[in-house]
Amino acid sequence: MDKSDLKKHRRFRKTVQAGFGILSNAYLKGFAEGTIYKGPLKNFCVPGMNCYSCPGALGACPIGAMQSVFDGRKRKFAFYVVGYLALIGLLAGRFVCGWLCLFGLLQELLYKIPTPKLTVPDRADRILRKAKYFFLLVFVFALPFFWRSGAGTGDPFFCKYVCPVGTLEGGIPLVLLNSGMRAAAGLLFQWKFLLLLLCVLASVFIYRPFCKYVCPLGAFYALFRKVSLVRMAVDETACVHCGACAKICKMNVDPVKEPDSAECIRCGECLKACPKNALCWSRKK
Repeated sequence: MDKSDLKKHRRFRKTVQAGFGILSNAYLKGFAEGTIYKGPLKNFCVPGMNCYSCPGALGACPIGAMQSVFDGRKRKFAFYVVGYLALIGLLAGRFVCGWLCLFGLLQELLYKIPTPKLTVPDRADRILRKAKYFFLLVFVFALPFFWRSGAGTGDPFFCKYVCPVGTLEGGIPLVLLNSGMRAAAGLLFQWKFLLLLLCVLASVFIYRPFCKYVCPLGAFYALFRKVSLVRMAVDETACVHCGACAKICKMNVDPVKEPDSAECIRCGECLKACPKNALCWSRKK
């Protein structure tokens, strides 16, 4: 394995992640005034997790957009948003998680802090990884669709009660920049802040814990791993089964055994680690 080549790949990927995050949150007036952009671009979702309420956000969060459709008096399925996300899933799958998600980058940077790292036992890890599908089914679809308040409307349950991305990108900046928001911040904000703090601390010791165990968007994209156009392939004639690709994967995937794993975020590090170039990107015909 060429370590210099791997380092260049990592720097390039992080540059893309950061660049897309900055581009998605380029509304500088929002940061200056403590307000939210509500122009025409907010009718479109960014492909990764990015809070609608971030002062700099130019687009909508796909998870928040799906829930907002259910937040009306009439139950309507979010065909537009789900179709849009399905198209992304068909084209790229969880490539979005590895290359375009700002919150994923933040978790990776926290993990680089020099501390002893934790290894979640395999059995517990397998169970915990299913939790993100629970959040997708229950908090994103079921509760906003079926639960009605006294006024006849629903709540965006995941964004309101769980999502640490919204707290980091939207809640904290607005509370700091807007006096009205500071006055309105109460027990719910304190709860969300606690969840964010736990996520930050976990990210120091575990690689991308939110992505592995909680993120409903990653769970949605993972559903398309077997049918997405861009996939990973293994050249069995070249592979010597040295285990280098599995060893370098921080998402605990063995690319040789399961190149299209639901947990693969398509970071591409395994391709760089393979001494025989037995792994490659392939397009499904």
